[in-house]
Amino acid sequence: MDFLKLDEQLTEHEIHLRDTIRQFGEQRILPIINDYWERAEFPYELLDGLRELGIIGTFIKGYGCPGLSRREAGIVSREMGRIDGSINTFLGVHSNLAMGSIYMLGSEEQRSRWLPAMALLEKTGAFALTEPDHGSDSVSLETSAQLEDGHWVINGHKRWIGNGHAADIVVLFARDTADGQVKGFIIEKDTPGYNATVITGKVGKRAILQGDIILDNVRIPESNKLANCNSFKDVNKVLAATRGGASWESLGHGIACFNLARDYVMQREQFGAPLASYQLIQEKLATMLADVTHMQLLCLRMAELQEAGEFTGPMAALTKMTCCRKGLAIAREARDMLGGNGLLLDNHIARHMTDMEVVSTYEGPDSVHALLVGREITGISAFSRKAHS
Repeated sequence: MDFLKLDEQLTEHEIHLRDTIRQFGEQRILPIINDYWERAEFPYELLDGLRELGIIGTFIKGYGCPGLSRREAGIVSREMGRIDGSINTFLGVHSNLAMGSIYMLGSEEQRSRWLPAMALLEKTGAFALTEPDHGSDSVSLETSAQLEDGHWVINGHKRWIGNGHAADIVVLFARDTADGQVKGFIIEKDTPGYNATVITGKVGKRAILQGDIILDNVRIPESNKLANCNSFKDVNKVLAATRGGASWESLGHGIACFNLARDYVMQREQFGAPLASYQLIQEKLATMLADVTHMQLLCLRMAELQEAGEFTGPMAALTKMTCCRKGLAIAREARDMLGGNGLLLDNHIARHMTDMEVVSTYEGPDSVHALLVGREITGISAFSRKAHS
């Protein structure tokens, strides 16, 4: 339900994009995703269909990519989020983070070398930044890179790397031992010393697998260093360009859970009447719809500010914090409204709810975003005790 008719502002191209992705999701992803999710396997059978959608590479211009606007890229995340979070994460990692890093930080030769095959999904990508001891403070990463005789030798440990166990092209960040700066590198599949295992036992986004990666004297050609990545400030350029995806995805999960809950209470009877006829249920639905509408407005304004080049880090933090809080609250409320049936994968809400727990965690958890906003409000950093000493 688009209560404020916000989608009426979309262009014909955006409406076509929305409807095409929605149809693909409902016809191709939804019938199979619960089985893959339960088995904790990625549905590779969907790759041909995803390629045919023409969305791989999202905001990248050229190299076989669509060059989508910020709002168009947001629509992709929203519509995929409405269907399944695992597929949306695959697209975010491959299209935005891995391909985006090569596009923004690579040389023309590097872009031409890797991006066309990635745009066709002939090669899949991963983005290796986080480490076992460095998540929200990834600026302090410890994986090292040393230049020796025309090759970079990389050692360290990466964790929670989406598609990191299977990707053909891994964009990896390591600290140069010569100057202490963070540099970006391309590690191609089957490079000796790159040892990845799948992290098992997840309770959310089970159809996209994360790798735990040990790098043991991995040697890559000097030409595999991203030409324009020479400090963590350059890494931040990629992170800034891809900010917002989690907010749009949260909106998608929220819309899906609201629709599922509304449809359920309309037909489910208890105590001789439809659940929808009870005041308590109607109040819950009204609150859920208000939260969905709030998220819509935030995401649309975010896209406007991104296009204008005025979207800041604190704005991203506020948007992600708010959308994740509301998306997760909607999912939990919807699950409760379905009672025991809300626990069944066949009804989809449990998958959306646990996937929202993941969205609330990656790209910075709720508390970190709250501190970023708090620092913007007060001018005081509360990130470490050192700030108060």
